[in-house]
Amino acid sequence: MLSWLAPPIDTIERLDTSAQSFEPARTDYYKGKPGRQVQRLLTARKDFLAVWRAADYQQKVSGLKIFGRQVVTVNSPEAIKYVVATRHDNFERKTPQMRRALEYLLGDGLFISDGETWKNRRPLVSDIVHKNRVPAFGSIMTDTSLELVKRWETLGEGASVNALYEMAGLTAEIISRSVFGNDLGEDAANAVTEGFTSYQSLIDSINIGYFLGFDEGLPQLRTPSLRRSVKRIHQIIDRVIEDHLAGKGDDNSMVELLIRRQARNPELKLDVVALRNEAATIFMAGHETTAATLTWAWYLLSRAPWIEEAVHAEIEAVCGSNPPTVDDVPKLKWCSAVIEETLRLYPPVPILARQAKEADKVGNLEVERASLLLIVPWILHRTASLFDRPHEFRPERFMEGKRPIPYSYIPFAAGPRVCPGLQFGLTEAILCLAVIAQRFRVRVREDHKVEPVCRLTLRPRGGLPVTLHKR
Repeated sequence: MLSWLAPPIDTIERLDTSAQSFEPARTDYYKGKPGRQVQRLLTARKDFLAVWRAADYQQKVSGLKIFGRQVVTVNSPEAIKYVVATRHDNFERKTPQMRRALEYLLGDGLFISDGETWKNRRPLVSDIVHKNRVPAFGSIMTDTSLELVKRWETLGEGASVNALYEMAGLTAEIISRSVFGNDLGEDAANAVTEGFTSYQSLIDSINIGYFLGFDEGLPQLRTPSLRRSVKRIHQIIDRVIEDHLAGKGDDNSMVELLIRRQARNPELKLDVVALRNEAATIFMAGHETTAATLTWAWYLLSRAPWIEEAVHAEIEAVCGSNPPTVDDVPKLKWCSAVIEETLRLYPPVPILARQAKEADKVGNLEVERASLLLIVPWILHRTASLFDRPHEFRPERFMEGKRPIPYSYIPFAAGPRVCPGLQFGLTEAILCLAVIAQRFRVRVREDHKVEPVCRLTLRPRGGLPVTLHKR
């Protein structure tokens, strides 16, 4: 409704093979006339990446009013540190938009909870997906990737698939086996993928009620289509939890750890509903973000063959003909750099939004109570004063010990609310990339226009049609 009032959204992509320069698909800068906030809101409802002007890609803190609600964009490492770490207690709360958008799917899961619920469950979930536990799941990551490779081999040379759906199925299976100790199966993995794709398309990107004065926003309208999407996802997650509780799961799975911890600490109040919410949060966050990252990585490698060659050479040098394992990950420098650069260019959650509990001051800007604070990795990671040639795909910026300055690179958020599954997801993405790249070249059709679009997460519009070529 009224979406025709929003200006058209253009996508830019530049490739110069001779100069080995690739500027992958990005949404062009917003060029709407100043002061037309309704038009900008309508643009945000279509795609939140499309509301940023060229001037926004600078280190600064800026604010504006939309229908009386203060909106503050925080785009400097020092100010970001202040918001997410120094004054975390004042800015820990996710915005009404994010909470309303996900509460139907995730309940009071860790991703959108705050206060005592968050404080009680954060250590629990962090321990379950702690980096020291990641090696225990390495064989699951390798074996599940090899199963995908074997299935692809049966499709024939040049077979066409949608990389987004393939990667979503792969990561859903990995997270199911790791979290629940159960095989998910192709049909269930597809049901989750399709369910979440539908859910994202049906969720409104902007909670208008918040801007009209409701500090908690307005509840999401639960249409029949939305109910069907949630039901598909919940049925899968409920089934694997029930199987696990019935003794059909793995004793070393993450869910088993949750159950044991609840038995030792009844004050956690982790009943079946809370268990489902936390399991759903780990499941959805764990599979969706890594699937999106791998999908974008295949696109980047497809268009930058000089980088792909370096990746293939490294895998051969490190692994030979043996499948890559979790022990190889520290030696796969190019694979790691490709994933990190992919996360810089296409952060899975490109907008991190917070709600101010009380009035405060961020940088030189006075922040009102209940204001909306936006930390936007999409623009932060593309700020020229922080990253040289920021729109270009250059994995070497993450090699030879090079690291971005603190709080300038935050694909997993930062501060106390940093993603607890950071090491799990990073290791999974690197390992899956290596296993598949060892056996296949993945090619995006030359005539396919890749368009990034942000709803709840950052995906290529319509997925990513590719062809598969055996190596």
